[in-house]
Amino acid sequence: MPQEKVLTIQVEGGAAKPGPPLGPTLSSLGLNVKKVVDEINEKTKDFKGMTIPVKITINMSTKEYKIEVGIPTITTLLLREAGASEPSGDPEHKKVGDLKLEKVVEIAVRSRPKLLSKNLENAVKSILGSAKSIGLTVEGKNPKDVIKEIEDGKHKELLEKYENEYLR
Repeated sequence: MPQEKVLTIQVEGGAAKPGPPLGPTLSSLGLNVKKVVDEINEKTKDFKGMTIPVKITINMSTKEYKIEVGIPTITTLLLREAGASEPSGDPEHKKVGDLKLEKVVEIAVRSRPKLLSKNLENAVKSILGSAKSIGLTVEGKNPKDVIKEIEDGKHKELLEKYENEYLR
């Protein structure tokens, strides 16, 4: 049975560097540092400017490896989509950005592995709660009001459009 070593690291999307601590660790495991770093950067390029969890599983016998890219935090995704740099220190009174509801739904679909919601509606409501807590509005409204609209069936067509993608 081959022995495996698992490295879990945090990198900035598309900007992993071969320097410490990653480079020396990969080198000590007998891997081509440049090749591994280039592959990490290729796989994380869509998350430029965000911190991303990356898991590298290495077969110590063959030196073959597998790179798995995680998902940024919901807060990071929301702030990026809203064009905000950081959460509001006072979300009730200071708003840092606004999102389209469709972007919130897309974040729910992309974040499915992190969410415990069994359906898209609950996932979207959870993300709207996060948006409220960091000082974002959704289509100019308090996310709490958008949650009420979803519960009242107002955005049923939008949710149905993405439901199958969420359930995959």
